[in-house]
Amino acid sequence: MKQDLPVPILRTVMEWEPELFIWLGDNIYGDTHDMNLLEARYQQLAAKPLFAALRAKTPMVATWDDHDYGLNDAGSDYTKKEESKEIFLRFWNEPEGSERRKRPGIHTSYTFTDPTLKKSLQVIVLDTRTFRTPLTKNTTSSYKNDYRPDSSPTNTFLGADQWSWLKSRLQEPADLRLIATSIQFGHEYNGWESWTNFPTEIEKMVDLIKETKANGVVFLSGDVHWGELSVLKAPGCYPLHDLTASGINEEWDILEPNRNRVGQACMDHHFGFIEINWQDADPSVALHIKDVTGRARVKQNVRLSRLKF
Repeated sequence: MKQDLPVPILRTVMEWEPELFIWLGDNIYGDTHDMNLLEARYQQLAAKPLFAALRAKTPMVATWDDHDYGLNDAGSDYTKKEESKEIFLRFWNEPEGSERRKRPGIHTSYTFTDPTLKKSLQVIVLDTRTFRTPLTKNTTSSYKNDYRPDSSPTNTFLGADQWSWLKSRLQEPADLRLIATSIQFGHEYNGWESWTNFPTEIEKMVDLIKETKANGVVFLSGDVHWGELSVLKAPGCYPLHDLTASGINEEWDILEPNRNRVGQACMDHHFGFIEINWQDADPSVALHIKDVTGRARVKQNVRLSRLKF
C-alpha cells in the first residue's frame, strides 16, 4: 500500500464490517535511512480519510515487510531497525511497557476467545525482517529472478529467540491459529523474496507444527502484489494453507507460476477476507480474496477437521 496513492478499496473493506484487520507489511513505502522521512510517510497514511475511518471502527494488528521496515529486501543488516521499530510501534499504538517493546523484533501474538462457544482464535504475528540473514543472489540461469534457494543451516528468517518464542505460542491452546508472515510461505519457488529461499526454514516450521501438534494453523502472507491461495502438503502434516493478500493499491504485471496454487490468482487491487463459522459442529473457515467490488476472486472453505493431526 503506497501512502501517496488513493485507497478506495478500504471503503469496500468497511462494507464487510470486519471484526479485525491484519496488516501484513509494506503498509507504507518508506525505503530510507532517514527516520524523519519514514515517520512523515506514516503520517501520510494516517491522514488518509479512508484509512482513518477504518482505523476508527476496526481493531488492527500489524507486522512490517521490507518497505516499512526500511529498505527494499532488507534484513538484519539494516542499521536503523531499532529506530524504525519505535516509529512502527508508536504508529500502531503498541502499549507502553508491552513485551513487544521489551525484546528485539516486533513479533507478537493475540488470543481471542468466545466463552459461550468455548472457541479460541490465536493470531501469531511474525517478524521476517529483524533477524533475517542475507539472501543468496541468483547468478546463474538455473534459477530465476533475484534470489535462489540456499539450504545452509545458518540461514534464518526468524532467529533463534523468535523460533523459541514461536514454539511456546504453538503450545498454547487454540482452535484456529492464523500465522501472519509478511512474505509467502506455502507457494512454489519463484525467485522473489519468500520462505522458499531458505528451504531449511520451511522444514523447521513444518517440523515445529508437527512437534507441538499445533492444530488449526493457517498462514497469511503478503508482499508479491497479487492475491492467491497456496496449499503446502508436507509429509506427516495436515495441508498448510497460505492465503496471500497483497494489493491494496499496488499491482504487478507478471504472475509467477505456482504449483501449490488453488484456483486462480487475483491481479487487481484486493484484500483478504476470513470468515469463521464457529456454530457448526465442524467449524468452517472461509478463505477469500475480494476485489474492489466485494466479489470473491479466490474462494475456499476449509473445515477445521482438515487442519488437525
